[in-house]
Amino acid sequence: MGVSDSPRKTASFPGQAPIDAYGNGGFRFAEMSHKGSLICLPSQMTAWNVTDVGLLKPQDFALVFEETHPLQFLLLGTGIELVVPPEPVMAAFADAGIGLEPMSTGAAARTYNVLLAERRPVATALFAVD
Repeated sequence: MGVSDSPRKTASFPGQAPIDAYGNGGFRFAEMSHKGSLICLPSQMTAWNVTDVGLLKPQDFALVFEETHPLQFLLLGTGIELVVPPEPVMAAFADAGIGLEPMSTGAAARTYNVLLAERRPVATALFAVD
């Protein structure tokens, strides 16, 4: 699925919406087009300033750990292929009692949409793909 080359707005949406498209370095949701990575929480969807799964640190997930809605797990879209995040990130999620489910960005976006449609509590952090 590709994001159109129409004018882009910085991602910021109060609440959750389905991911309508991904690819071309960004995402489309809620009639917005965003270039770059994206984090989707029950309280908001916003730009996520990350570019390399291997360089992730627990503080890159500050919004997740500060989320006021209870989270059971986070779907982590790691790009074209599944990449396991660094151990400190895995440990931070374990310490917070939040499951971390790494998968490709496409799989994470599709799973997010299904769980959102089922009105289940869901959060995802998605690396942009070309």
